[in-house]
Amino acid sequence: MTARKLLEGIRIVDLTSVVFGPYATEIMADLGADVIKVEGPTGDQFRHAGQFRTTPGMGPCTLNLNKGKRSLAVDLKTPEGKAALERQLAEADVFIHNVRGRAIERLGFGYDAVRAIRPGIVYVHCVGFGSDGPYADLQAYDDVIQAATGTTTLLPRADGNPAPRFVPSLIADKVAGLHGAYAILAAIVHKLRFGEGQFVEVPMFEAFTHFMMQEHLFGATLVPPLEPAGYPRQIDPHRQPFPTADGHISIVPYTDAALQKVFALIGADDLLQEPRFATTRDRMAHISQAYVEIARRTPAKTNAEWMRLFAENQIPAMPVRDLADVTADPHLIEVGMFQHRLHPSEGEYLHLKAPVHFSVGACETGPAPTIGQDNAALGVSEG
Repeated sequence: MTARKLLEGIRIVDLTSVVFGPYATEIMADLGADVIKVEGPTGDQFRHAGQFRTTPGMGPCTLNLNKGKRSLAVDLKTPEGKAALERQLAEADVFIHNVRGRAIERLGFGYDAVRAIRPGIVYVHCVGFGSDGPYADLQAYDDVIQAATGTTTLLPRADGNPAPRFVPSLIADKVAGLHGAYAILAAIVHKLRFGEGQFVEVPMFEAFTHFMMQEHLFGATLVPPLEPAGYPRQIDPHRQPFPTADGHISIVPYTDAALQKVFALIGADDLLQEPRFATTRDRMAHISQAYVEIARRTPAKTNAEWMRLFAENQIPAMPVRDLADVTADPHLIEVGMFQHRLHPSEGEYLHLKAPVHFSVGACETGPAPTIGQDNAALGVSEG
């Protein structure tokens, strides 16, 4: 018997693009929702990131970001395109988009207009900045949000190079997408319990600020502050992967007991006799110097030798792996994170499995659609 999907029967009309919104709806599709990706005739612009093998608009990122969705390609500036979207909204549980407020009103798909089409709908607006603030009308991309949240000043704090730098990942987009996913689920639960839909706003700036400041608000949490902002353990210049005989390894002596054990395992018990490491208070006060001492000794063994030693002694550690080698990780292979699949048009590719597990309910999706692949099935001839 085939397991029922967790969000089976939930239909989501998705008018988002790039990563923020599509990542939220990727999660919804993984959970079994029927996600209809509404895009222009040339497709979501992020479809064209990277090289495609066979079909234009089927770049590598879209193969996972849009997996399990259906594609409806229409021109919303035409009466026919608008009518096609209205028909989908009439049967939708959720409408999610990242069109700026004034533009979506001009198109005729603001909250009041959509609610008139589908009373009780959950209407989710993905925005750069919350509508109540002075930045409300500004455009936002990941780099902009990293700059505005102070994220670009974290590496300077850690390495002393004063130049602000981006974290080389679409981290703000993806974090905001996770906030979007739980916002959708919460609104669906509320509707199921109390019978009412609602308008939900998910602002990237506020979402990423909330994410980053969990630890980095730090001393500035107290008014007046007793310490500066920035969690010291994260911005310590010496808290970096340690060199080994054949690479680097991450070692996390998070507790004082673990730090003492690491000193013993690296043959540095004598350090505990020094005043700077004599007591728990001393060791925590000089943790940065402890990292320096560890780094002096780790080149004595290979990654494999250290991993065996630390695993046997319950010390969290993992060798540094190049980005290109992550797909060969034995644990990820065993759990099936990267699944070799055949895409109907693009051939073999690596399908990213949903990382969560449920004892009841399937969490499985099919391949990503080509642009407008589902127009006919959705009753639309335009594409």
